[in-house]
Amino acid sequence: MKISFRALLAGSLLAVLCQGATDPLAAVDPLIDEAVQSHLIPGAVLLVGHNNEIVYRKAYGLKAWLPEHEPMTLDTIFDAASLTKVIATTPSVMRLFEEGKLRIDDPVVKYLPEFQGGKSDITIRLLMTHFSGLPPDLELVPKWSGYQTGIEKALTIKPTGPPGVHFVYSDINFILMGEIVRRLSGQSLAEFAHDQIYAPLGMHDTEFLPSPALLPRIAPTEYEEENGMPFRGVVHDPTSRFMGGVAGHAGAFTTADDLAKYAQMLVNMGTLSGTRLFLPETVRKFTEPGSPADQPVLRGLGWDIDSPFSSNRGELFPIGSYGHTGFTGTSLWIDPNSHSFVIFLTNVVHLKRGNSLSSLRGRLATAIAASFGMTIPQDVAITGYRDTIAGAGAYRVIERNADTLTGLDVLEASGFRELKGKRVGLITNQTGLDRAARRDVDVMLGAGIHLTTIYSPEHGLSGTQDTDIGDTKDAQTGIPVVSLYEPNRRRLTAAQMENLDAVVFDIQDVGARFYTYSCTMLYALEEAGQAKKPFYVLDRPNPITGTHVEGPMLDKDLESFIGCYDMPLRHGMTFGELARMANAEQHWGADLHVIHMKNWLRGDWFDATTLDWVNPSPNIRSLNAALLYPGVGMLEYNTNYSVGRGTDAPFEQIGADWIKGQGLAAALNAQFIPGVRAYPTKFQPTSSNFAGQTIEGVRFVITDRESFDSTRLGIEIAVALQTLYPGKIDFEKCKGLIGNREMITALQQGKEAIEIYTAAQGEATKFAERRKAFLLY
Repeated sequence: MKISFRALLAGSLLAVLCQGATDPLAAVDPLIDEAVQSHLIPGAVLLVGHNNEIVYRKAYGLKAWLPEHEPMTLDTIFDAASLTKVIATTPSVMRLFEEGKLRIDDPVVKYLPEFQGGKSDITIRLLMTHFSGLPPDLELVPKWSGYQTGIEKALTIKPTGPPGVHFVYSDINFILMGEIVRRLSGQSLAEFAHDQIYAPLGMHDTEFLPSPALLPRIAPTEYEEENGMPFRGVVHDPTSRFMGGVAGHAGAFTTADDLAKYAQMLVNMGTLSGTRLFLPETVRKFTEPGSPADQPVLRGLGWDIDSPFSSNRGELFPIGSYGHTGFTGTSLWIDPNSHSFVIFLTNVVHLKRGNSLSSLRGRLATAIAASFGMTIPQDVAITGYRDTIAGAGAYRVIERNADTLTGLDVLEASGFRELKGKRVGLITNQTGLDRAARRDVDVMLGAGIHLTTIYSPEHGLSGTQDTDIGDTKDAQTGIPVVSLYEPNRRRLTAAQMENLDAVVFDIQDVGARFYTYSCTMLYALEEAGQAKKPFYVLDRPNPITGTHVEGPMLDKDLESFIGCYDMPLRHGMTFGELARMANAEQHWGADLHVIHMKNWLRGDWFDATTLDWVNPSPNIRSLNAALLYPGVGMLEYNTNYSVGRGTDAPFEQIGADWIKGQGLAAALNAQFIPGVRAYPTKFQPTSSNFAGQTIEGVRFVITDRESFDSTRLGIEIAVALQTLYPGKIDFEKCKGLIGNREMITALQQGKEAIEIYTAAQGEATKFAERRKAFLLY
């Protein structure tokens, strides 16, 4: 038996539907029952819609444990938490948009003139996609109260980064959007949403500040500290509570039946049972990707979205699935392509704050999606972002239906056709492996390529040495190995290429300007151009993505072997792309051939590929270390300071005999640096600075790598050290690593980290535009 929306609108409250052994959705019952029995959740309501009908609708477990047990019912009212953003604020903005009162790309200051202080570039779009650069939430200590107080705090808060650069899920964004609704409509968000959205759709149980008469139907949430009783009918979110219970980010209460009406309206592109609420164009605009085009995090205008990729270049189909989650345990996911939606509501915080619903939602998604062919992405819809109970950001990992192939793999598949009959010199190291973990040297020889000479970069052919490298021979083949990391020889010379017909470069980078492999490649490319020798780059992934570009830019007078090209600290390019850019901009005229990868997307992290990790150098031993490296490595040339060399976690921790770990961790965490936390630690390096000595410091944990900016962390570390321990860090010693005189001066003068970072990122943004003509993926 199924329920039509006509019956639902008429107030039908039938119980369990579609039960029976033949029901494909019966598999969800054991999953939710197990979650109830294990006390993961007290209870839940699940509702599934498909093809304009409710095909599953069931209540499980209890709505309340304490002060006494109360059974969960289908009409239970839940604190929607962050679902408020998409069931109250977003549709209210859609209404104002259709009325011509608001434009998505207008600056926020147009509607909120008090929104001053270097925030003129923040637009409505950036608020609604969480790319505004504003911090995650308002400070709650010391306690404050009042709607207007909250708005004033939101209007005057300082950004933590430039707009449009990083995804940082922020309640402040939607607090401001709720205020824009109030000012443009002349009604509170609660009143406007009721009149314009809930009443026309018949959502009679959805409202802010629910009536006391509804308390018996409301699922309680967490316990109040003052009286030891759970919140019931009072919003759980403390910021919304301080603001009086009506705010753009949280405060709405709703039921599964009401959410079903709302979801079906969106599936129907703006209509429900003959009532048109929005134009199809409006629904499409708000649910398609609206975040900056060069960012890997896909967001609609309010919604988290999953839009399928039509090719490895990332073109998008129109309207993928979209949804949102709430901290209290609520979730809504809509898939217009299969005409389906899933509503799963629970009050997980009633039992214990900290229980994660990720696994349960993932298993439910699998069961439901299998029944209807729905697109319910388990890395986004299931985990959410900041709405996860643990509070940490989710990683978006795109599952592959094909292997990632490096340039070496692609060339190997062709039988090395382009190198046949040529005398080849190969610049490589231990990272030059194919998918079968065979060395490029060996597969080339096996294919009959005349490989005459091997050239090795810093750390040698084996990638294990931390000193200058001399010439040697390859132990397995006897081929001469010429070092490009001797004190007086960093370049491939014309004489070394005299008997070559082609030079091939195959080395894995880590994505940081001062990692010397990039200069090894660029020097060789320049020399090959002058010698009129074809130069082949066998492209490999940028392990820390091709979308994150971070300053500062390199000054011309600070160029060296740890920075030899006009680019920012984190360049967001592959070596093939970098070679194309430098060859064109420097007018080297080299005969450059880039062998493209296959099945690599620009926003991919290394763990989204199907490639094996090989340590690119002795002290970059993980993807986390590679991500932290551009920031943590900025100050490394101070001999009285450790970046963790000689420990099991180089570049994941810092320390010195003059650092107090607790104080430094507290100072860094007080800055709310997006995507990272620091905690105090002690460690004893076995080599490098402070060898054999136990020192204090801090270790870093990445909480959200999409919002994390390694350069921002490096600047915050530098400012914190200068503030807490003046004069201990010599910034002039690090001029080659930092690469930017303006930044060095600002650090020496004790300027604020956010000011320094914003200036650097402005230059990096210009570079991101400059590089576009040379991107391959």
